[in-house]
Amino acid sequence: MATLLSACSRLTVFPLEGLTVAYTTQSSDSRSLGDIAVVGVVAPDNATGDHLWRLAASMYTNPPPGQTQARWILTQCTRARTVRAATYRNLPDAKWTADLTRGLHLDALFANHAILRTGRLTIE
Repeated sequence: MATLLSACSRLTVFPLEGLTVAYTTQSSDSRSLGDIAVVGVVAPDNATGDHLWRLAASMYTNPPPGQTQARWILTQCTRARTVRAATYRNLPDAKWTADLTRGLHLDALFANHAILRTGRLTIE
């Protein structure tokens, strides 16, 4: 089930194995904890969030279950947010729209996230 989501928030945009990926957070309630990670492929145009999951699976000899793939994706996002590299961009107040096609509830908090949602993301 796809979900269209638009917001204005901090985006971290970074290259990842031939993809350009954007990462932000959303909150599941009024506490504003940022417990939902939103990760979208920005480019190339034909890539989707499924590419992230396949990429995560390809990093292992035996393809891992979804929980391990989700943690790998989140690790790349948090690494990009904390490392200051010339190819990474932090956009503090970016307007964006995401077509989110996959979500996973993590079995435990990971990188302060309980949920990972992936898809395509367009930066306005």
